[in-house]
Amino acid sequence: MNTAAKCTADKRVDKPRAPWREGRAATRLLASRALKTHRRAWSSLFVALAMVSALLGGVVLAIGSAALGHASVDRYAAAPVVVTGNQSTQYTSKPWGDPPTTATAPLTERVGVPVGTVALLRSLPEVGSVVADDVFTVPGVRADNQVQVQDQAVVGRPWPAAALAPYGLRDGRAPEQPDQVVASTGLGLRTGQEVTTATAGRYRVVGVADGPPALYFTQDRAQELAGHPASVDAIGVLPASGVPAQRLSTEVRHALDAGRIQDMSVGRRAPGDSSSLRVLTGDGRGNAEYLATAPVQGELLGMLATVSGLVLVIALLVLSSLVAQALQQRSGELALLRAVGMTPRQLRSSVGREVVRIAVWAALVGAVVAVPAFLGLWHLLRIEGALPDGLELPTPPWLFTGVLVTAGLTVGAARSVVPFACGRPTERPVEPGTARRITGLVLLFCGVSAAGAATVQSSDAAAAAAGTAAVTMVAACALLGPWIARGALLVLGGPMRHLGGASGRLAAAACASDTRRLGAAITPIVLVIAFVAVQFSAGSTMVHAGAAQADRAMRAEFSVSGAGVTAQQALRVPGVAAATDILPGTVILAHTSAGSPLLDRLPVLGVTPQGLSGTLDPGVTDGRLTDLGQPDTVAVSAARAKSLDVGVGSTVTLRFDDGQQQRLRVVAVYDRSLALGDFMLARDELARHMSAPAAQQVLAATVLGADRGRVRLALQRLGHGAGAQVQSPPAPIQLTVEGARLNSTMSTVLMAAIAALTVIAVFSTLALITVGRCPELALLRRLGASRKQLRRMLRMEAAAVTTTGLVVGAGIAAFPLLAFTLTIARSLPYLPPAELGLMVAVPVLTGFAGVLAPARRVLRRRTT
Repeated sequence: MNTAAKCTADKRVDKPRAPWREGRAATRLLASRALKTHRRAWSSLFVALAMVSALLGGVVLAIGSAALGHASVDRYAAAPVVVTGNQSTQYTSKPWGDPPTTATAPLTERVGVPVGTVALLRSLPEVGSVVADDVFTVPGVRADNQVQVQDQAVVGRPWPAAALAPYGLRDGRAPEQPDQVVASTGLGLRTGQEVTTATAGRYRVVGVADGPPALYFTQDRAQELAGHPASVDAIGVLPASGVPAQRLSTEVRHALDAGRIQDMSVGRRAPGDSSSLRVLTGDGRGNAEYLATAPVQGELLGMLATVSGLVLVIALLVLSSLVAQALQQRSGELALLRAVGMTPRQLRSSVGREVVRIAVWAALVGAVVAVPAFLGLWHLLRIEGALPDGLELPTPPWLFTGVLVTAGLTVGAARSVVPFACGRPTERPVEPGTARRITGLVLLFCGVSAAGAATVQSSDAAAAAAGTAAVTMVAACALLGPWIARGALLVLGGPMRHLGGASGRLAAAACASDTRRLGAAITPIVLVIAFVAVQFSAGSTMVHAGAAQADRAMRAEFSVSGAGVTAQQALRVPGVAAATDILPGTVILAHTSAGSPLLDRLPVLGVTPQGLSGTLDPGVTDGRLTDLGQPDTVAVSAARAKSLDVGVGSTVTLRFDDGQQQRLRVVAVYDRSLALGDFMLARDELARHMSAPAAQQVLAATVLGADRGRVRLALQRLGHGAGAQVQSPPAPIQLTVEGARLNSTMSTVLMAAIAALTVIAVFSTLALITVGRCPELALLRRLGASRKQLRRMLRMEAAAVTTTGLVVGAGIAAFPLLAFTLTIARSLPYLPPAELGLMVAVPVLTGFAGVLAPARRVLRRRTT
């Protein structure tokens, strides 16, 4: 090597490294060493991060699966194109300062297709065949004097529509006469049997076909039984030879858009233009069969999106507290690093590297756990019946990559709390600053304001305001923790010193020495108590108050259900003084919130006005329920009347589930809305907007002195000889909307999961604090404190922490709960004793375990 080259090489070797490179290398080295040294302290953060990643991963997988969900394509699997009515309603309004916005809600009653559409589609050259389909209910089917189907809907359809599945004959032939039917194999009938129905007459089974339980009639007889001769439920379109499905659907859309249908008037809805028809292809064809899937799918997506945001907020609170406590234990070490020249940026970078390394592994563990958690949730919803028939929730393999996204989100959340948790390193705890106090007070004021807003809202908005108030006030308590701890010591410090002996004085001194540490220990207990109390007590209070209202409203002695029993039949029974048909349904109320359009689906009750006072007492405060016999009338609950600013004589516009919008005159205002819903209509008025109106039950009241045993036997013989179900006292009226069971099941599962996260936060925070105090406990042992004294000291500290957390958490929950329950349920908050005991016992036991378990090793050591 020549001299010049050697000099050049020496210069390259001796060239100093850039300062930023040296700083990065130093932070990497410090992070690696600190991670090994403080492995025990970081273990609590690892568990919490894994739990957060698992919850977020499971929720994101559920959101993806629900977004990909669709109705199963069964009845129209052989038809590439299906034409239906527009199964949705829209409402447009102009929010404040924004352009007009449109809200859309699905309809759960069938919107008809004009019969003229059949002829129009048959005229298209690309169409091979057009099949009109009607779906209706055939009640009370019997064969050979034996009940074949009881208390369940038997589907009736025209026989040509069987080709749309396709369902073929296994035996016999197609029906040719009005008194002939084909039975599906699901009914267990045979060719040649006589079939009698409750309302449709007597038929002979001439064939048996594949498929689920159904009876197939001739086309004309099916259209007559469906009850809407001017329309059909759906039209299946099959292509001509050689025509692809895409071309067929395009031509059908063009034909409908051209507006060549002369008579658009249908029996159940008058669309007015061709936009009221929809052309369905692919997976969308299932929406023509399973109408309940769309609202439930929307409800599921909304719930999951809300929960994902809630999990993220709680995770940030928990993680920031854990990281802050882990760094607080190393305050002397961090102060030393600052003293020897480490910049704040380098310090935050070093700690951030530690947290990220822990978070990566914890997030991956959580991502793995998220997959079985997600699959278990879907299985639970299926077995609980929370998902409607026909709703398919696909899980393609690529969907599971979403857990990697949530793992990255978890790592990002953990890294984002580091700058706030680092603070100013010092060897001694410092007093929290004024900015923290002001921020906490502002959040506390916002939480109280949100609770106050719940008092002037409807049920759904009030529940959302109460939940927001609880989360905001918990965040305020997290910031005000040191001051809350100081106030708690003023109350508990004296009894601890005077009644606890030496252990009590040690416990009081330990708590007073670092109120910031005590505040951090209290915060997760406050979180779990406040959150669980608001979420579970709100629902329990509504159910409890609704049951109480139902008991006060019920005047009937019997309820009769099944087998097509009606109030008119019950009135013919000797000893029955009054009978009322109970027909539950739903309506859609269009309104605005801050100018934004909203469409709320609400339960409604259809009743027979005659004799209603003898069977039900809704608690009328104004008007008369007997006026419901007049056309276009409605009774409104007092709470809903207040929110709509209406009274007797006013009008209310409601949208029925068949899409029709109707202006109704208010004839009565009643009080017991939790038991009977917000609106009450005449049964016939509600039945006009339902595809298959069938009374849920009949309420019967007896005359004074009647033999109830004989009345009961007579009522049991009603219902087309199939036998009616009679209950005394009457069964509660069930008012539900689509997705109600899903809402209940999902709320329980997800709230339990979030409660588990907060319980882990309680244990992790207290365990982390105790781990940091191990040198202090060892010093006390060397100074002469016995194991018994230290155990008692720790128990008293745990008691102080859990007691303060329970009281503050209950106080935080009380504000939104009282605002919600007094406004909506008009009662105090209620929680079943078993759930109340569990809500108190779990944080207490977790708190004691978090304090005592990490100290066992120190207390077992012998002093020298």
